Amino acid sequence: MLTAPPATAPAWTPDSALEGFEAATIGFPPDDEGPVVATLVRRRATTPCGRAVLYLHGFNDYFFQAHLAEAYNAQGYDFYALDLRKYGRSLRPWQTPNFCRDLREYYAEIDAAIDLIAGPQADGSPWLLLNGHSTGGLTAALYAHEGTRRARVHALFLNSPFFDLNITRAQRAQAAVVTRLGARIPRLPLGGGLSPLYAQSVHRDYHGEWEFNTAWKPINGFQAYAGWLRAIVEGQRRLQAGLAIDKPVLILHSARSVRATSWSDDLLRGDAVLDVAHMRRYGPGLGRDVTLVAIEGGLHDLVLSPRPVRERVFQELFAWLERQ
Repeated sequence: MLTAPPATAPAWTPDSALEGFEAATIGFPPDDEGPVVATLVRRRATTPCGRAVLYLHGFNDYFFQAHLAEAYNAQGYDFYALDLRKYGRSLRPWQTPNFCRDLREYYAEIDAAIDLIAGPQADGSPWLLLNGHSTGGLTAALYAHEGTRRARVHALFLNSPFFDLNITRAQRAQAAVVTRLGARIPRLPLGGGLSPLYAQSVHRDYHGEWEFNTAWKPINGFQAYAGWLRAIVEGQRRLQAGLAIDKPVLILHSARSVRATSWSDDLLRGDAVLDVAHMRRYGPGLGRDVTLVAIEGGLHDLVLSPRPVRERVFQELFAWLERQ
């Protein structure tokens, strides 16, 4: 069920997960599981430049990358991030984690976030960057093409966007069957689940340097369902057919993908989740002004890469933004 943005502005309170941030809970009409909320998190720049960024996380994820907000703030950007419905701060006990039937379900909270960031009218609004990672990158691209408030988005930055399934040919045949089943049995569980290797490459208790809430971002991932896969595949089909985004787009991705079934240090030097060839293939079809840059040694979430790599990411990002 697609919903409209709320009519009243929510209150800002200190964020429960990140010190120095504020959060606002946005309520929406119930779906088939009950009441629905999204959470907008913010950290404003000390010396604002009249620009803002709205960040969308990926699957099995939520916003915890405080250093990303700090990097934007240092450039004068007011930073905002959404924990989408049924993710992270927005997940409620009665809900199926991370579940949706259509990626357009998230447009309501993107609309609401843009209204909270920029006000209900476009006049006098700040210059706005939409920044999406992985599944959030797929959603952000589709929103920039067809979302109600797309005219108020001035540029798009995609960090390792999820443009196609990273599976074998045999698995694609299976996925096609499951996608059809997803229309009739949306909560049919998918077998296999997520590999824990990527999460282990970034969490400090394993091989990484980052701390995050494993109740909101489990090492072994949340269960995925046929209805969710259908939503992803249908969104990817629309994107792969070509979009008409009329704003500049930056796509950063790792220089290579890594496939592994057990731990290897190669997982610290490449994208262990997606096939970067898909980003290079479909990225140019997003609009008339698309820049693609490969980041040597980058992880799937490029801003969680080792320090020298993420410094390169920020250099590429802010140099590109300076030109917009």
